[in-house]
Amino acid sequence: MADGDGLGEAAAAAASPLAPAPGLSPPPGWRERLRAGLAGTGASLWFVAGLGLLYALRVPLRLCENLAAVTVFLNSLTPKFYVALTGTSSLISGLIFIFEWWYFHKHGTSFIEQVSISHLRPLMGGTETSISEPGSPSSNRESETSRHNLSECKVWRNPLNLFRGAEYRRYTWVTGKEPLTYYDMNLSAQDHQTFFTCDTDFLRPSDTGRDTNVLVYIKRRLAMCARKLGRIREAVKIMRDLMKEFPPLTMLNIHENLLESLLELQAYADVQAVLAKYDDISLPKSAAICYTAALLKTRTVSDKFSPETASRRGLSTAEINAVEAIHRAVEFNPHVPKYLLEMKSLILPPEHILKRGDSEAIAYAFFHLQHWKRIEGALNLLQCTWEGTFRMIPYPLEKGHLFYPYPSCTETADRELLPTFHHVSVYPKKELPFFIHFTAGLCSSTAMIALLTHQFPEIMGVFAKAGAALQDCLRRALCLAPLSTRPRRPGSHRPAQECITLFSGAVIWLQELD
Repeated sequence: MADGDGLGEAAAAAASPLAPAPGLSPPPGWRERLRAGLAGTGASLWFVAGLGLLYALRVPLRLCENLAAVTVFLNSLTPKFYVALTGTSSLISGLIFIFEWWYFHKHGTSFIEQVSISHLRPLMGGTETSISEPGSPSSNRESETSRHNLSECKVWRNPLNLFRGAEYRRYTWVTGKEPLTYYDMNLSAQDHQTFFTCDTDFLRPSDTGRDTNVLVYIKRRLAMCARKLGRIREAVKIMRDLMKEFPPLTMLNIHENLLESLLELQAYADVQAVLAKYDDISLPKSAAICYTAALLKTRTVSDKFSPETASRRGLSTAEINAVEAIHRAVEFNPHVPKYLLEMKSLILPPEHILKRGDSEAIAYAFFHLQHWKRIEGALNLLQCTWEGTFRMIPYPLEKGHLFYPYPSCTETADRELLPTFHHVSVYPKKELPFFIHFTAGLCSSTAMIALLTHQFPEIMGVFAKAGAALQDCLRRALCLAPLSTRPRRPGSHRPAQECITLFSGAVIWLQELD
């Protein structure tokens, strides 16, 4: 589709003699360049202006005298004050660190960064992303990307939603937790309004299509009820009849119900026949299709597969096909293996899922885990090979291998579909924000300084005096006064010499302690 759109853009550009070349835009005018330059240098200008104002007001504000007073005050402080100061700083930074960590795991972003971008960046001269003109090549590419993202983040009705209200309510009574979210139940209510008819439908012949949808919905529910009651062959017959009678209704994903029922019957040849029809490049994929295809190829080699033997002699052709099928399935939905391998606990599946998301992984693994366990060695082969998928797609949000790049909107949609007590699986894993590292380092360093000051007050006192001497050097440099004009006590040294003397004394004292 992307290639076809590119050819369409090229043809349109060639047909219009006045159309600009693709990828190029007219050069901005001097006003736009001046505005962009001023916006980009706004922070620097404010910083330089602040320094100039501070220098101009150094005499009225009596900065030199105030710095001297601060130096005298710091020299008179006891180690207990530094212990209290650093201990308080460690406590506050620790609380900020805990809050940042909680906010990041709940919302997937840093609170400080979010506030900085939302409120402080406009004050510092930040600019918004430029908006492309309608009809330009960049605008067409952005609209194509947005359309693809919308299709990737579309919420689908779970084809395996075999649970009903009584069962969800029983779960709430036992655990005290709500298995369904309000968003999920609201989508179910909208589905029912779409499917079911009303008393005046006979007056509107255009609603005959809705009658067909109701018929398919009811027959499908009967098939799913038969599957749940253990009457598998009856369920398979109803599903096959529905697919023959209403072949255009593939969006209902009845074939996924048929795949699961055939796997329960262990009719693997029939499963392969269904996959041959629906695992096509022109049809939308799902975790059920990709992982069922991987399961069938794994079944042929899993009972004899051994990692040690494979490392010695290499993989056979059948084993390579099985591994490639697993990699393909993991690329489509990377959340499924942790549920199949029971590295993460399952919950009741929601009534709606997001393809390639955590909700789809839960819905698939909840009903298909038994089929993987039934085939000897299938989970062992999956455990040995599934992580190799990520080496082929190091940047999954930018470029895919067999599918489109992984959509970045799955986490937000899954958090609305899945209950709050479930820890939503996120792919790819986000790096910890800078402020989490910063607050953790600040908390640790101040706590260490407080401990050292409490345990070794004399040593820390030496370093504190050295810091005061450096501050005195800074004060004299800021006041721009010659050192020779400053009154000094008889026998006193210059600040640089004081620093050297203090550090030398500290080193000699530490050597004596050793």
